[in-house]
Amino acid sequence: MDSGSAVSDPSLNGGSSTPDENEYPSGFPQSICDEVPKEKYLCSNCNNVLNKARQTVCGHRYCLACVNWLVRNNKDLVCTKCKEEDTSVENDTSVLTLDQFFNDAAINKEILDLKVHCANQGCPWRSTLKNFEDHQSQCEYALIPCNIGCGIMVQRKSLATHLDRGCPNNKTTCPSCAGVLTPRDLQKHVCHNSGDKKTTKTDKRQKNNHPGSSKKKEPCIFSEVGCPFKGNTDKLKEHESCSHVGHLQLLLDVTRALQRTLNSPPERGHYESPDLLQPGQCGASLTSQSEGEIETDGGDPGVSDKALSLHDDQAELAVGQQLDILQQRVQVMENIISALNREVEKTQFSVVVLERDDYNSQQLIQHLETKVAEQQQRLVGKDIHITSLQQCISAQQDVSYDGTFVWRLCDVSQRLREAASGQKISQYSSAFYTARYGFKVCMRLYLNGDGVGKGTHISLFFVIMKGEYDPILPWPFRYKVTFFLIDQNQREHVIDAFRPDLSSASFHRPTSDMNVASGCPLFFPLGKLRSPKHAYCKDDTIYIKCVVDTST
Repeated sequence: MDSGSAVSDPSLNGGSSTPDENEYPSGFPQSICDEVPKEKYLCSNCNNVLNKARQTVCGHRYCLACVNWLVRNNKDLVCTKCKEEDTSVENDTSVLTLDQFFNDAAINKEILDLKVHCANQGCPWRSTLKNFEDHQSQCEYALIPCNIGCGIMVQRKSLATHLDRGCPNNKTTCPSCAGVLTPRDLQKHVCHNSGDKKTTKTDKRQKNNHPGSSKKKEPCIFSEVGCPFKGNTDKLKEHESCSHVGHLQLLLDVTRALQRTLNSPPERGHYESPDLLQPGQCGASLTSQSEGEIETDGGDPGVSDKALSLHDDQAELAVGQQLDILQQRVQVMENIISALNREVEKTQFSVVVLERDDYNSQQLIQHLETKVAEQQQRLVGKDIHITSLQQCISAQQDVSYDGTFVWRLCDVSQRLREAASGQKISQYSSAFYTARYGFKVCMRLYLNGDGVGKGTHISLFFVIMKGEYDPILPWPFRYKVTFFLIDQNQREHVIDAFRPDLSSASFHRPTSDMNVASGCPLFFPLGKLRSPKHAYCKDDTIYIKCVVDTST
């Protein structure tokens, strides 16, 4: 990541004060962004995309690492942007200290959502900036240094191949001809100084392949330790990437066999190489040849001793050669295990990242479920409030503002039974007004009577309620009130009227929701309610009318 170059002068007055690229990880390079980033997303110091943005009191933004470097290396730090805008500016807001930088959470959120791509050549990865650093730590196309210090930079996915084939530090010496070879070349090496007729693996491979085969099959790099897999290049890569556990088990078996071989030397005059080592066949051939010579000269003891001594020397030489080859192969296997361990660590890191993302997702889901429950509760409250408002609107639509109100009562039979049983002895009409800004009143009806009319008459009373305009109205209430029981045949209505008793508290200004009812306890006999001559109750419905005469 290019962050500019460092200067020896720590002040900002002349030259750049950007640190060297190896001194700290500053902002993200602009080149990884799919679109040219906006000016507000760039660091005022390194001019890269802000990494952990911090805002100054003067309104400019810096990377967190830039802030730490600038404060550490400048005694009287002046804001870079302020200096560019006005070279003479030296005030309290342009001279910066650590406590004048603040975390800019809003801009950080926007920056982490920027669309970016991997800068490593050949890598197809694309995502948002918040995933960039995690990808960089495991990108297969990233250039990394060889882990055994040869100084060569190789792609992460090619490290194992580099160690096996091309690393100049990963070489061994042939014990017979002293040639310096890579592990791959050593396996194919035919040493002319050994005197043994060996067949290289390449020759064997050519013999084993069918002449008409168009796809060349290669063995696994762990074939030396017993892996039988063979296939083309693509299948071989797939096999080697998903068989780590099996290969490690084979390596462990080989190591144990080698340890047993080293701890238990062969008997005098006889040597057997481990099954693991194909080149050990030369030792077996030497043993067979020596035995043949002994049998030929069987009659002469001196010749037998000489042949036996020669046989022992050859066996010791073969053991030494095999041990050297085993040590070389162990070194190769250790390098391969080291590469595999790094792959395991990378996989474990990926698992940890996935577990962390899963935990964060679960937390987010729980938070969203809580929010949904809260919204549902609010919706229930809103529904209740809407229902209440609808009832109020409905009531307002039935309100009269001229002192005349007609009350329609249905289910009279049911109401009479409830009143007689004491379940509901009275009921109120809707409120109405004597004028637009007048007295608020209503009627109270006792279908089974009240007081002197209980059980024999319908009692009807007038009630003054506490209204919105009571403070500007004349008190006590002094207007004539007339009640009507409507004959639905329009023949003879029942009419009763009264004038308020000005001394009664029922007609003074209310101090509670409504005053005590006052009116006609003997308004209409119950026995005449269903008279066939009149239609006071028709279809189980009655109509009661109240008129307040405000003209008198």
